[in-house]
Amino acid sequence: SIGGDYADNYTVPGVESQEANDLLEERFPDQSGTSGRAVFHVEEGRIDDPAHQAAITAALAELAQGDDVTFVSNPFDARGPTVSRDGRTAFASVQYDESVLEAHHSEAAEAAIAPTRDAGMQAELSGEIAEAGQHVKSNETIGLIIALIVLVVAFGSIIAAGMPIAVALVGIVVGLGGVGILAGFTDVPETSETLGVMIGLGVGIDYALFVVTRHREELHRGLGVHDAAGTANATAGQAVLFAGMTVVIAIVGLQLSGLPSVTMMGYAIALVVMCAMALAVTLLPGLLGLAGRKIDSLAVHRRREPAEGHQTASGKWAGHVARNPVRYALASFAALLVFTLPVLGLRIGFADDGTDATSTTQRRAYDLLADGFGDGFNGPLQVVVQPDANDPQSLARVRDAIAADPGIAAVSEPMFNDAGDTAVLTAVPTSSPQDEETSSTVHRLRDDVIPSAVAGTQANVLITGQTATFEDVSTRLVERLPIFIGAVVLLSFILLMIVFRSILVPLKAALMNLLSIGAAYGAIVAVFQWGWGKDLVGLDATVPVNPFVPLIMFAVLFGLSMDYEVFLLSRVREEFVAHGDGHRSVVDGLSSTARVITSAALIMISVFLAFVPSTDITVKMFGLGLAVAVFLDATVVRMILVPATMALLGDANWWLPRWLDRILPHLDLEAAPDIDLSTPGDTDDESAVELEPAA
Repeated sequence: SIGGDYADNYTVPGVESQEANDLLEERFPDQSGTSGRAVFHVEEGRIDDPAHQAAITAALAELAQGDDVTFVSNPFDARGPTVSRDGRTAFASVQYDESVLEAHHSEAAEAAIAPTRDAGMQAELSGEIAEAGQHVKSNETIGLIIALIVLVVAFGSIIAAGMPIAVALVGIVVGLGGVGILAGFTDVPETSETLGVMIGLGVGIDYALFVVTRHREELHRGLGVHDAAGTANATAGQAVLFAGMTVVIAIVGLQLSGLPSVTMMGYAIALVVMCAMALAVTLLPGLLGLAGRKIDSLAVHRRREPAEGHQTASGKWAGHVARNPVRYALASFAALLVFTLPVLGLRIGFADDGTDATSTTQRRAYDLLADGFGDGFNGPLQVVVQPDANDPQSLARVRDAIAADPGIAAVSEPMFNDAGDTAVLTAVPTSSPQDEETSSTVHRLRDDVIPSAVAGTQANVLITGQTATFEDVSTRLVERLPIFIGAVVLLSFILLMIVFRSILVPLKAALMNLLSIGAAYGAIVAVFQWGWGKDLVGLDATVPVNPFVPLIMFAVLFGLSMDYEVFLLSRVREEFVAHGDGHRSVVDGLSSTARVITSAALIMISVFLAFVPSTDITVKMFGLGLAVAVFLDATVVRMILVPATMALLGDANWWLPRWLDRILPHLDLEAAPDIDLSTPGDTDDESAVELEPAA
């Protein structure tokens, strides 16, 4: 009842395009909102035939009656090139007084232009009008099915496998409900919902998986249901809270991006993760109590626990790696570096409508405008000019200088405000909005062309428009990325140092996480920029990497990598404290956690890959990048690089200066309650199905 709709609001405080938009809002209030185009096309004849003109004019009159519409141009009486040279394509500009449009705006526009299609014309929408009506399609159901299969194989029981799925789904419902409430008070980007589902499913299932696994281990040790659930919460549950908080802290760190939209996206994702954490230690123990000893019923296969002293396959592998640490450390490090190399060619930018699926109206409108008016017509620049009152020719010099630039195809006549002290020019680039050449043109105009044209005058010239705004967003995010990475790495280092009472362990964890994230970036560059296997992910053309992707991916992946680090090293640390043997602690720790970490990784990868077929290119990037990073982290990093480096360093892994140990707070993730196994367990479920006895 108090929720709101998602809205993409890309304001960027402190950049030129935002300053120009603020000036437009002040001097041209009817031009300060968002805008779009209605595009009309005929295959035969001319678009300006009387019958076509009448149908288009009637449609535009209906469009002008829509909510928040302030102006609709008519292509047959407006100034400028609104009808293509071949006479088959025309467009009308639509102006709104809202900076963010919603689905009902798009629906009204579609209804208004529909009669022109009945008259034999093709009619499409572009810009925010079209995007407001698009809904991102994803296939999270496929990821859920694969996750359920993985859990059934891991647990051997449908009831045990169903619990993590149930907890994750409740977390998604509650979390997205909270995000919806957040959207009622501020602008929350639409992508937040998709990312919330993607990440919420992954962490929700994984966190519950860790707790259920520990609960079943304690049951097999002979504990009663209540004691086993309590022990699982005191150990795995506490680790879930710590690991989850590292994810939340990393994501909330997006505040450092300097972009309100990215900040709100981070808050939305963090809210979903917090719900997953909370339910893993509240709802899940309740479900464990309800299931009692029937948690292993509905078994699909009988999985026997290894006998005491029997080493699992993962334990044998860890021992093999630990006996040959130099070879495996160098090989895994080199492999991650090779995956990371494509990052050197990373190009940040926004994809234009020309890369959308041909089934979308904005893609069809893009193609019609590009064919009829040129590639750059889909990304015009707005040049806001405050001429020098003492130099009447200052505006003309600015216009002539821009028109003479090789990257500009055409410049419109100036349009003045009522006071006559501010003018707006529309400059059409020669290249498409996402081309690197267009970015170069924007920078050249700002840095060289315009300063030279207004030298010695008091004229103020600012460039805005969607293309310039996206360029400013990209620049801001690239500038803030090192600051953000440094802050997240430093904070996570401190947290891990507190938990594991070590300097080298958190230092290695940070470096390994950076390597796996860099490899994920490399995969995105190879697929989306270079086109390697682009058909496999449903990509029509190569695109630059969306600037939001590296930033948000780093926040999410650094947190998720810390999850696996915490669950693995907490067991290694537990073993080391028990017997003080560094080599044995690595082998035993990996042996006891490899299966659950592998299962968790398979679930994460399945959930993330299910979003790759999405209709949204940005969601595709997130899905592929997150899946690659989790795969490398769970295989190359956790199974090879971690045991190899820990074997190399030996007891030095747990070195911590005494003075630092005294001032750091103590947090023990393996502080299980001390339970006497010689006493009878819970008696409230004696009639339940008996578990397979532990060896």
